[in-house]
Amino acid sequence: MKLGPKVVFLLRDPEGFGEAISDAFHPNPSCSVIEESFELSLERYGIQNCKASGNIRHFLDQQGQYEVSVLLMQYYEPPILACAFNEVLAQLEGQKSSSMPTIVAPFFVASSKLKWDSKTATKFDSKGSLYGIQIGPETDISKAIVTRTQKAPPSLQIHHEPLACFLQLVRVLNLPTFVLIGQRGQRISDKEELEILYEIGELLAHTCKVNFSRGKITWKPTKKSKDEQEPWRALYG
Repeated sequence: MKLGPKVVFLLRDPEGFGEAISDAFHPNPSCSVIEESFELSLERYGIQNCKASGNIRHFLDQQGQYEVSVLLMQYYEPPILACAFNEVLAQLEGQKSSSMPTIVAPFFVASSKLKWDSKTATKFDSKGSLYGIQIGPETDISKAIVTRTQKAPPSLQIHHEPLACFLQLVRVLNLPTFVLIGQRGQRISDKEELEILYEIGELLAHTCKVNFSRGKITWKPTKKSKDEQEPWRALYG
């Protein structure tokens, strides 16, 4: 899997966040884009009828060199999601050390899925801010993003399965990664949620040197009742 030195890792989540961000990126006038799809076998996990699949948009410079790869992975219900994450991340880990890309992975998480010690992390409760978690070796990309985000508090507990799973895997693989976290939920209006999406998209575009169009963002998340969310958890009591 050929990739640029900067990889924006997005999940085609049921709420539509990943696809909304991906669709809003477009190249600079003097540059170009090529697209490809991928399918990776999950048979080594005992999964026969499903593959880790998705699309990649490569943004090329004037010389045709890969600059940024926007990877949009298909969503799967746990525990298949963990296998798919692991297989795709293994492709990134397999890059030559001299060309190991920096991964930037944004997540838009319901505030109810994030818990922390309010005594030591009062700032984390503010609306409209982006928070970051750096994993693995520090790179120029991660340094640039750190200056424009708040550091997630050490006491943060994540109860959002895709984010928790992704963090665990990149830590084990020690991949140079910066995870962006935006909050959404009952205390945040639809307009505020849209502004957070703009903030995420514009930060990614600024860091990765691509263009971002607010007008291409469509955000109509599916509202689920508590009883409908994550039915797989019933298997674990």
